[in-house]
Amino acid sequence: MTAIQLTPQDTVERALDLAATEGADGCVVLVAETSSANLRWANNTLTTNGAMRGSDVTVIATVGAGEGTAAGVVSRSSVTDATLREIVASAVAAARASGPAEDARPLVDGLVGADWAEEPDETSVTVYADFAPALGETLQRATKENRWLYGFADHEVVTLYVGSSAGLRLRHTLPRGHVSETGKTADKSQSAWVGAATRDFTDIDPLGLDAELTRRLGWASRTVSVEAGRHPTILPPAAVADLMTYLYWTLDGRDAHEGRSVFSKPGGGTRVGEVLSTRPVGLRSDPHVTGLETFPFAVARSSGGSASVFDNGLPLSGTDWIRAGKLEHLMTSRFTAELSGATAVTPAIDNYVVSVEGATGSVDDLVSGLDNGLLLTCLWYIRTVDPQTLLLTGLTRDGVYLVENGEVVGAVNNFRFNESPVDLLGRFTAAGATVPSFSREWGDYFSRTATPPLLVPDFNMSTVSQAS
Repeated sequence: MTAIQLTPQDTVERALDLAATEGADGCVVLVAETSSANLRWANNTLTTNGAMRGSDVTVIATVGAGEGTAAGVVSRSSVTDATLREIVASAVAAARASGPAEDARPLVDGLVGADWAEEPDETSVTVYADFAPALGETLQRATKENRWLYGFADHEVVTLYVGSSAGLRLRHTLPRGHVSETGKTADKSQSAWVGAATRDFTDIDPLGLDAELTRRLGWASRTVSVEAGRHPTILPPAAVADLMTYLYWTLDGRDAHEGRSVFSKPGGGTRVGEVLSTRPVGLRSDPHVTGLETFPFAVARSSGGSASVFDNGLPLSGTDWIRAGKLEHLMTSRFTAELSGATAVTPAIDNYVVSVEGATGSVDDLVSGLDNGLLLTCLWYIRTVDPQTLLLTGLTRDGVYLVENGEVVGAVNNFRFNESPVDLLGRFTAAGATVPSFSREWGDYFSRTATPPLLVPDFNMSTVSQAS
């Protein structure tokens, strides 16, 4: 017997009906349709390309009312009409087996999107119509110049449908793409990395990326050993995103309220209202930032920290997490906002912009103003050492360069670093203009970021690393 394939809208309506039949008092259904296309190249040759499609369904069933409401959540992929009944029944059973949910709130209601009836959007390898020929040119050029190129480009479009027993019907399409490329010298003894995020690949210039790789490999024609210690260090936007993404994820209101984070106030409460930096630095999220657009409503497939399944569909608006150096908000659900005494409900948003008021110029401008120090490329293998200070450790990778008298004069060895991004906000001495950035460490799944380059006068390179 052939399984019946449901449209996303049919899946939502069918699941809501089944939940009511099973005795659920409430239900939220999320259906995510994903279409993706990718390219991969190595040794100056395009090696693979392909396109994929996938579908994921999450059913959130609730039983009871008020403070006695319990929730059960079940998620599956490739759901058919035959398996949907099982998923809904499992979610309802899980709700009945659970105790009352502390974050229970009335489901978001009354929001119906005008595009609810539309089909999922798709991508394909045609998204690379301009990118691929230019990439081919760079591969040929690298071969002639005795260099090696390796890289990956990915584009995906997620169309999310959210419906609830309270009348919620929302649809939103979210495109996302990135390119990550490494260049190596002929003997593969030196390497350099570049990366960029995009919505549609029309703004990605492979020739420009290759020119930057070539420049960095040229810097590495001279190598210099540098001892560990605190060095004046320029962090390009990618490295700033490596660190600030970790800071952003730590803006959890509940963790702060319960004393588990750098944003906890000694003796109880949170540090909201405190000045973290005397510099005019800001950290802001807004689902409508041009080029960084993301879901304009809350999406939660599980409850935890400052996310709540009861908040699915809650409208999002621009939020200043840090403004003029002062901590303004932490991430909260409706429940954790009440728990922590927050003045507003501020759920997580899938993007952020770091800016320094009045800052202009580029990485090259910061280099030209530095007498002696280091220029990073990116950081990797970042881990927490101390959550109370957000002290992080990790390694440099694919290019650390020596700056003397305003010029890059060679490549140096890699380091292990120990730094807190919260502390860095109060210590940087110069910044450039904020630009779209791509984190080497986190960009594969959190790519909607914009950051400035920063000069830190005493970045802590704790030990020399043999990593390459």
